[in-house]
Amino acid sequence: MNELHAGTLPDPRSCEQARLSRDARFDGLFFTAVSSTGIYCRPVCPAPAPKRENVRYYATAAAAEAAGFRPCLRCRPELSPGNDVWQRGDHVVARALKLIEHGALDEGSLEQLAARVNVGARQLRRLFTERLGAAPLSVHTTRRLLFAKQLLTETAMPVTEVALASGFRSLRRFNAAFAQANHIAPRELRRQPRAAKSDALTLRLAYRPPFDFASLLDFLRSRALPGIEQVDDIAYARVFGPADAPGWLRVSAWSGSEHALKLELHCPQPAQMQGVVSRVRRLFDLDADPRAIADALRGEATLRPLLRKRPGLRLPGSWDGFEVAVRAILGQQVSVAAARTLASRLVQRHGVVLEQAPLPGLDRLFPTPEALADADLRALGVTTARAETIRGVARALLDGRVDFRAEQPLDEFVARWVALPGIGEWTAHYMAMRALSHPDAFPAADLILRRAAAGGGDALSTKALTALAEAWRPWRAYAVIHLWRASSDSAPTPRTKRKGADL
Repeated sequence: MNELHAGTLPDPRSCEQARLSRDARFDGLFFTAVSSTGIYCRPVCPAPAPKRENVRYYATAAAAEAAGFRPCLRCRPELSPGNDVWQRGDHVVARALKLIEHGALDEGSLEQLAARVNVGARQLRRLFTERLGAAPLSVHTTRRLLFAKQLLTETAMPVTEVALASGFRSLRRFNAAFAQANHIAPRELRRQPRAAKSDALTLRLAYRPPFDFASLLDFLRSRALPGIEQVDDIAYARVFGPADAPGWLRVSAWSGSEHALKLELHCPQPAQMQGVVSRVRRLFDLDADPRAIADALRGEATLRPLLRKRPGLRLPGSWDGFEVAVRAILGQQVSVAAARTLASRLVQRHGVVLEQAPLPGLDRLFPTPEALADADLRALGVTTARAETIRGVARALLDGRVDFRAEQPLDEFVARWVALPGIGEWTAHYMAMRALSHPDAFPAADLILRRAAAGGGDALSTKALTALAEAWRPWRAYAVIHLWRASSDSAPTPRTKRKGADL
């Protein structure tokens, strides 16, 4: 008998249709476990479909593993995109999951995690079990082990480094946990490694189709900072710190018909690797569910044709919150091109120069808050007011008045940032869109946004646009990206100025 387990799942009929048709739009939204084999799979698994009476559906991989099932070696559940339904909004589970993704349980306890989201440990366990089908520690462990399984399968990293990269400080504990979850030792999975040992790793990063990779590259290319980023028509490359052991990455489309991006990564410190991969996933919004977003937005007449034109448009993330904040301030009241020029000057004068470029042309790191807290920015062509705002933001980050903590609700984040001189709601919401990847951030005061939402008439007022956008929750940020993209497509010249940040 089909069994629907704890957590938010597509309805049983949709799950059944998706697994039988191997519908990639549902990849990562649920997992199929087979009682006769003890294995759980992605809905896109190419293996022959099991009998319906042997199938159980689970909301998460952690729930399937908690029930005693092991991951399929054929469809490889570690490759499935994440399910951002769990991290949507500001409820307790979403905030706790964001913290787990950022490593809160790598060293911290469950009690500390619960305290950061203002509940007790027992209540947090109950909420996770109800919504995800597994306790927080199980979710954390499954996440680490699936990442380790991907590294073992796709790379030639030594097992010791795989253990470090997946958050285990003890090889013995890693071996035991991996064997328990997979019914096979890590080295057994390595009998026929699929990749030769090299300086850079190559990993598949899956997404749910459709995915407008070209538009995302366009967005990043027009804002790329020389020395830090390189973006062309097919790939995005970046250097990242620390300065004494810099790494680099390159992201392009995976060849063939697979719904995935190709990540080439050189990360000198294995313990940082999972965090780097998570950043890349946020940068390219790989865990979004285009079907759910379209369902929420297509009710608006202005948005319907935009959704049809670019059904896989994603929310561009960022690499670093402080970088976004500075670039947002530099972009106030100027064009995207002018903002990029100012940011490039800032990087050349105040950025960290690497002794040896990890890749040709990539020899800088973005300035730190310490470097800009008292920096003289007048020679860059920055106005006095904006220079002081940048210095004020740097100081506020250093003394803890503001931050980019993943668990903070949107309203709290905006309120703390607008308390700083020179930061308005527009800038705060833009930072929430890019730095927090918050799907409901909404810079309603943006002039071009108000014009685009008017559908050819006079620009809406901020109040009117805010009221209209209530129906777009919790995906208002995606409506913003669609409207901005439509305005950019129809703009007669790239020199158009706007109210707001470097978009």
